[in-house]
Amino acid sequence: MNKREQAIRARRMLDRRLSELPPASAFAPPRAGWVRAIRDALGLSARELGRRVGVSGATISEIEASEREGGVRLSTLRRAAEAMECTLVYAFVPRESLDETVRRRAEEILSELQQHADQTMRLEEQQSEWSESARQRQLEEIIRSRNLWSRTWDER
Repeated sequence: MNKREQAIRARRMLDRRLSELPPASAFAPPRAGWVRAIRDALGLSARELGRRVGVSGATISEIEASEREGGVRLSTLRRAAEAMECTLVYAFVPRESLDETVRRRAEEILSELQQHADQTMRLEEQQSEWSESARQRQLEEIIRSRNLWSRTWDER
């Protein structure tokens, strides 16, 4: 199995794993952030959590503020989670399947190629025709390309 086939297989396996997850909205943090929400739910003061983490209560308040602002480090969240007997879960949840994302990108590239070919043919006063089978072959070639995510397809 070559690298491209391995990448396609890995993408499909990851798609299957990710399809079992709830929607991304299920992971939206509470308004106060996860650290504060879990701490409050457990009845821990900032000082008590700080003692469990090995920092001051003021540092816990700074961590909570940093989490709300989106600047907290994952290692810091992991330490706080462990101190509250929780597991930090970190994931990217695609908006659509990875296969669909790749296919959409390939469609964008193919559309650009078709527009360029059509323009060239018009300049030469010729008719441009793309059969569906030719279009599908080209689409599959683009999907398997190493340059799928290049800024422009012409960089290949």
